[in-house]
Amino acid sequence: MQLILRPYILKLKHTFTISRESRDEQPSLIVELKEDGHSGFGEATSNPYYNVTIKGMMNELKQLEPLIADSSGMAPEEFWEKMASQLPNNKFALCALDLAYNDLYARIEGKKLYELWDYDTSHNPLTDYTIGIDSIEKMVFKMKELDWPIYKIKLGSKHDIAIVQELRKHTDAIFRVDANCGWTADETITNAKALKELGVEFIEQPLPADDWEGHKKVFNESVLPIIADESCQVEADVEKCYQHFHGINVKLTKCGGVTPARRMLVKARQLEMKTMVGCMTESTVGISAIAHLLPLLDYVDMDGPLLLAEDIATGIRIENGKILYSDLNGTGVTLL
Repeated sequence: MQLILRPYILKLKHTFTISRESRDEQPSLIVELKEDGHSGFGEATSNPYYNVTIKGMMNELKQLEPLIADSSGMAPEEFWEKMASQLPNNKFALCALDLAYNDLYARIEGKKLYELWDYDTSHNPLTDYTIGIDSIEKMVFKMKELDWPIYKIKLGSKHDIAIVQELRKHTDAIFRVDANCGWTADETITNAKALKELGVEFIEQPLPADDWEGHKKVFNESVLPIIADESCQVEADVEKCYQHFHGINVKLTKCGGVTPARRMLVKARQLEMKTMVGCMTESTVGISAIAHLLPLLDYVDMDGPLLLAEDIATGIRIENGKILYSDLNGTGVTLL
């Protein structure tokens, strides 16, 4: 099995701003695993919040080439365990490798990934479309640019309620808000009341990740459901979030790929928590992998390709929030 690494700079359609950063481009690493005429593809983006760089991921993965070469034919779960032991501190690199292996394995088996998992895709949720923090005028422009059934609005400014009030004047779409750790517990409880009146479905990660006392207070007093993101990164975090959040947003790069993500989502459902998967502005490569988890989800944020000025692959397509699968096996990805 051959390992091929391809770094990219993904240009964004608009400057993307959240409560802690702004960017115009997104560095990304595509991992290809090649065997017997089949190729599987995975992706992980860089992230300053988690100290992840493309160079760092490439260096660690190159060191695993001999181990990867000798891992042909393993079940994806076995492959993940083997690679996880070698990448204990780099879940992003592990994610790209896990996605590529799952894709390759399913292609060799002659199945789409969701078919390999025996999932029913007939009731898949729609994806939202993210509106990053900007002036109210530009946020309205971004929303009107793509008429969508569900918008995820990035908040964390001093004018959050005013932003949502203005956006609501221009659409009847479902709103979700993400404060990216930018609020206090009292702000969240107060804001939730106003946001509920404005047709907001839930609030994502309003408090800093480790403010467990604040999370508990918000969980008990908020009139809107609260979904964990930064507080739920790896498998052990699911139970920590129980009775502190109403649901979890799993990011494949944070947990190490679809293999642990599936376990996290099943555990959350056992705890009667809402399930969501979000993206990290990946291209269609990473987003196509997320698509195969849709049957496990209540909500999904997989709009990465819609935020790009130009994509680097084909795979799933998104039409008015609905995900359409590729005819190809595996995750359905082809690099352009």
